[in-house]
Amino acid sequence: MPYNTTFSTDRPATAPRKIAVLGSTGSIGRQTLDIVRHYPERFRAVVLSTNTRWELLAEQAAEFLPEYAVVADERYAPPLRSALAGLPVKVLAGSGELARVMGGCDADTVVNALVGFAGLAPTVAALGAGKTLALANKESLVVGGEYVMDLAAGKGLEVIPIDSEHSAILQCLAGEGSAVRKIILTASGGPFRGVSVGGLDDVTVEQALAHPKWEMGAKITIDSATMLNKGFEVIEARWLFGLGASQIEVAVHPQAVVHSLVEFADGALKAQLGTPDMHLPIQYALTYPERWELPSDEGFSLTRCGGLTFEEPDNEKFPALGIAFDVLEAGGDRGCVLNAANEEAVQAFLEGRIRFTDIVRVITHCLDTTPYGKSPDMEAATACNGLVRRRAAEYIVGLVRR
Repeated sequence: MPYNTTFSTDRPATAPRKIAVLGSTGSIGRQTLDIVRHYPERFRAVVLSTNTRWELLAEQAAEFLPEYAVVADERYAPPLRSALAGLPVKVLAGSGELARVMGGCDADTVVNALVGFAGLAPTVAALGAGKTLALANKESLVVGGEYVMDLAAGKGLEVIPIDSEHSAILQCLAGEGSAVRKIILTASGGPFRGVSVGGLDDVTVEQALAHPKWEMGAKITIDSATMLNKGFEVIEARWLFGLGASQIEVAVHPQAVVHSLVEFADGALKAQLGTPDMHLPIQYALTYPERWELPSDEGFSLTRCGGLTFEEPDNEKFPALGIAFDVLEAGGDRGCVLNAANEEAVQAFLEGRIRFTDIVRVITHCLDTTPYGKSPDMEAATACNGLVRRRAAEYIVGLVRR
């Protein structure tokens, strides 16, 4: 395993660790800043960014005074600059600025909480600049897992997961030297666990966004509803932990108390349990391999959480999960194709242009019609992403006209 699993209980007095929070106005970004706020002597936010939410970014920058505040959508640069006038904060604008600022800032750790393919370039740039990566942008590994992990290994850097499932696996591996037989990623089942296959055609955007356990952004919530998010996590786990597809399983666990499990060579299972609160995996990524007091922790009672149940995923109702396993087995650029098609399809569903069940149709069409390619580097991934998104958009137009 690529992780150092020794622990230290000492926290020597040192200068604050400098953190870049990419996607600071999203759910993961805001919770990251909760931790920075609670430990001002241990952390300093030096880069904050948003896509369009410039007003919240302005509030965050006024509080934390980072070196850089980056807004990807250039339309919002003027009001952001005006809001931060007189403060020692450099305002940058444009979709490529985050990757460029990775080489210019002095962050020690980069929290990549961006959504979608947009997170890949900053991931590559952060590792290229020698920074520790705390990764919530699973698409970086879905699209370019081999390239990203080879880059990290070549630099002697760790990619520390923030996703609750992968954080749980990392925590279960701590202190272990035994071989891993398999890992079991848990899934809540999303909002449609009790809905029949035939009932999925008519679900609304509002229903798909009503996740029963987690508060997340719109795109990842829709991915959770199709269970492709769990498929992405399967692919992510392959690259993070160096496992084959046959060593990764998924179990539906509606209570969302067991965040994932590891089975070792002797048959023993270790699990990480807790409330569905992302503060814990975020803080663990920032303090790894240490554990610090968690400001949001209200305690967890096993006796009050009720029964814990586990089910096999329903692959007929949620075919996206099986597609992700197929993509993992196929390798090459299939992850890039899968992600690009899904991004276009999810956006079309959120805009009311296609049905919920059309998301998988778009994905299947793109995988079937895009020639197989080798595992992409940054340049090849960018080209593949553009090609597949155009192909998906054309197919969506046909679906809309039906």
